[in-house]
Amino acid sequence: MAQTVRQRQSRLIPILDSDGRAHPLQNTLAVVTAVLGALAIITTIWPGLHLISSWAGLVGIFTGGWGHFISATTAERFVLIIGLGASAVGFFLGMAHGGLFGGVLG
Repeated sequence: MAQTVRQRQSRLIPILDSDGRAHPLQNTLAVVTAVLGALAIITTIWPGLHLISSWAGLVGIFTGGWGHFISATTAERFVLIIGLGASAVGFFLGMAHGGLFGGVLG
């Protein structure tokens, strides 16, 4: 009796692959966007860290936008929207506290 042996693939976050297929690029962009959004939000607590919050927010907006453009599952889109919102809030509060360059260029 020949039976097919399924090998389990070791995936970092299997919940994001709700369609059963692996999406490594989309999952990576979703996780990076969420981490950058959390970093941007957390660093807005201290106005002196406006460089970190504004740059992390700006990069998070771009990675989240690209990730949302190529996302494949609803779970990826959910994480991306949460990360995009956090990145945008962190970016705007970082800009209000001093901006991207901290007064060096203007």
